[in-house]
Amino acid sequence: MAEDFVNLLADLKEQEVLSLAQKRIDSGEDPIKILDDSRAAMAIVGKRFADGEYFLPELVFSGELLKQISEMVKPHLKQAVETKKLAKIVIGTVAGDIHDIGLNIVDFMLDVNGFDVTNLGVDVPVEKFVEAVKKTNAPIVGLSGFLTPAFDAMKETVEALDKAGLRKDLKVMIGGGQMDDEVKKYAKADAYGKDAMAAVTLAKGWIGAK
Repeated sequence: MAEDFVNLLADLKEQEVLSLAQKRIDSGEDPIKILDDSRAAMAIVGKRFADGEYFLPELVFSGELLKQISEMVKPHLKQAVETKKLAKIVIGTVAGDIHDIGLNIVDFMLDVNGFDVTNLGVDVPVEKFVEAVKKTNAPIVGLSGFLTPAFDAMKETVEALDKAGLRKDLKVMIGGGQMDDEVKKYAKADAYGKDAMAAVTLAKGWIGAK
């Protein structure tokens, strides 16, 4: 069932994958497993996009499917998660980049793990990040990007936070398609998270939560 689910989602078979997701939920399967399989399917979608098999419409559609599956799974996941919010966190895809699949998975996973998430969406100008940190007083910022031009946008965002006097007690993580530890150094971020669970682990570590 899991393998069928991954293939159906990667192939963007809307009705079939949503029906299978519901069956898995109804059977009492661990909702985390459904999310893990969703991530595996999204990795295939990302590769097909990189290889030129999929284009932007397919990428956007896969994100919509993921949102629908997340909404189905979310109520079942929340039952097992403590409702008290651990800390505030601001996330967004940096200026010039419109990819939100990974961003939305990170948003979802942080939310169900007890964080109060402010998701600024895609193509977020540096000023909007600065404003959001000032407004929420969040101790953590997550910068997402998929394409190489995002490297500079991440660097500019971190510099703007620094210039605004917000950087001293602020932790910044980056993530996304082409991001790695080298980009982390270039952008002067604190950490690179390879996936949504890494983002959760980093955030919890920074605030001293288990």
